[in-house]
Amino acid sequence: MDIKRFHVGKRLSEMAVHNGTVYLAGQIAEDTTQNIAGQTREVLGHVDRLLAEAGSDKSRILMCQIYLADLKDFAEMNAAWDEWVADGHAPPRATVQAQLAKPEWLVEIVVTAAL
Repeated sequence: MDIKRFHVGKRLSEMAVHNGTVYLAGQIAEDTTQNIAGQTREVLGHVDRLLAEAGSDKSRILMCQIYLADLKDFAEMNAAWDEWVADGHAPPRATVQAQLAKPEWLVEIVVTAAL
């Protein structure tokens, strides 16, 4: 099976598709002036866009990993998530506190989905 990569850079690809599965790189907000709710909504928009480009959508997510810079933001992040997640299709998910690569990033989300 071929591997199809999207938005390939020197260091990483934003997405890869192989054998009917879509793998997204960690998605972060570009507008880091936003609070956790704003950054989460922006990141979930990136997830929507990439999944659509691959021919999938949020109802087909197999697993989601969420990295928060501070667990104090858990409730606000969850509120944005709950607005976004497809009814009846909440995927398996893990959420952890992590030191993200840049201090202005409040959330990073990694998704694996089916085509």
